[in-house]
Amino acid sequence: MIVTSTFSVALANEAATAHLMADLALLIGPGEVIALSGDLGAGKTAAARALIRYLATDDTLEVPSPTFTLAQSYELPAFPLVHADLYRINDASELEEIGLAPLPDGAVALIEWPERAPDAMPPDRIDIALSHRPALGSNARAAEITGHGKAAAVVTRLKALRQFLENAGYIDARRERMPGDASTRSYARLFDDNGSVILMNSPRRPDGPPIYDGKSYSAAVHLAEDVKPFVSIDNGLRDRGFSAPAIRHSDIDLGFLITEDFGKDGIVEGDPPAPIMERYEAATDMLAALHREKLPEALPLTPQLTYDIPVFDIDAWLVEMGLMIEWYLPDRGITLASDLRDEFLAMWRTLLEKPAAAPRTWVLRDFHSPNLIWLGERTGILRLGLIDFQDAVLGPATYDLVSLLQDARIDVPEQLELTLLSRYIKARRATEEHFDAASFAELYAIMSAQRNTRLLGTFARLNGRDGKPHYLKHQPRIWTYLTRSLAHPALAGLREWYAAHVPPPVS
Repeated sequence: MIVTSTFSVALANEAATAHLMADLALLIGPGEVIALSGDLGAGKTAAARALIRYLATDDTLEVPSPTFTLAQSYELPAFPLVHADLYRINDASELEEIGLAPLPDGAVALIEWPERAPDAMPPDRIDIALSHRPALGSNARAAEITGHGKAAAVVTRLKALRQFLENAGYIDARRERMPGDASTRSYARLFDDNGSVILMNSPRRPDGPPIYDGKSYSAAVHLAEDVKPFVSIDNGLRDRGFSAPAIRHSDIDLGFLITEDFGKDGIVEGDPPAPIMERYEAATDMLAALHREKLPEALPLTPQLTYDIPVFDIDAWLVEMGLMIEWYLPDRGITLASDLRDEFLAMWRTLLEKPAAAPRTWVLRDFHSPNLIWLGERTGILRLGLIDFQDAVLGPATYDLVSLLQDARIDVPEQLELTLLSRYIKARRATEEHFDAASFAELYAIMSAQRNTRLLGTFARLNGRDGKPHYLKHQPRIWTYLTRSLAHPALAGLREWYAAHVPPPVS
């Protein structure tokens, strides 16, 4: 029996319809089919237009009704979308002529008048039936949303999201799409008379099947699978005087948060983006300040619950680097023999003993330009607004410094990297008499090689598994950083192995 989930919502005007479609857009992904039904003038095209404009982040985008063209395609930032109108279809066989049979793979299909070809509608879909409600106002509509099959979970979550926004007082707020990251989380900026806040949608979801000793990839490498780590680390950072966003409203069980909005001012500028020296210096100083603190290994989540921060250990690092073998090398036409794979892992296991034995601090993990917001009205290290730290672990201080000074998204010149590395070491030495700069530099090189090896595989997987080819453009930069780290004398053996078995990415 096909699972269904349904709920109804009253829409006072076209703005309310736009809010509903924006909320739905936050939850959908490639392959989703949305069928819009209703009488003439019920608002199907207005609803479709609102969804497309939200996903395009363009409130003025021309979205014509496809009544005569039958189908219109859009290349949107998150995924392609096909908007179809079947009103003039006489037979389901005509769908093949307009590219809708079969439905396009990897795209969202937004279909008006689905009742004209009911047999062509897939069992996994979202139906939105719109109708006039003149008793509520001349522009009022009602929408009945039903999820069938796998799409039932989307509709169930949509209903929960709408209730969360209602309870928080943001059901009538204007929504603005925010770019997503490489995870399953999604974000929106909400606007009302008091300004703006950030909506985070973070459903509990393991990253893949349990293939690493019974664990999913996310569990094996300690990636957050729900919103609890974010809340705990956020409060821990704020309690220690760092600029993490205040949490205004939360539903921890469902994974919905509304947080303070730090704005859009980052630590890079230009085209292509390049580091702003003052802001990178402040970020370096912030890390030094964090790493000087004596930090707990567990944090309160609620008065009754404690969150234990996981340890970033050798096994997690090796699983991460396995992505290079599983995804990057096959992309380059190479299948590594089992003896070479064992050799690779053995070399790395030995190298990683030093960072595993190093003093542990909070590793925020993705401490780089997309996640650092400049708060110029504040002073000192408070000028660095921190986001996207839900994957934080306990590990070596060098990891986040590598993440910052070898930014995966922008080019950090080697001289700037060395200047900021020296700045960090000087800051640590100023308060720690026995800080060993040479040992720190070696650990920095090891964690750089580990992180960049992992990123080569991660970006290949994002392309091959998740349909996100834009990450491949970063691979040449990652290769440059990897080459820098392999130049350290402690990595001489690894450098020879990579030279023999790991080709550079395609530029």
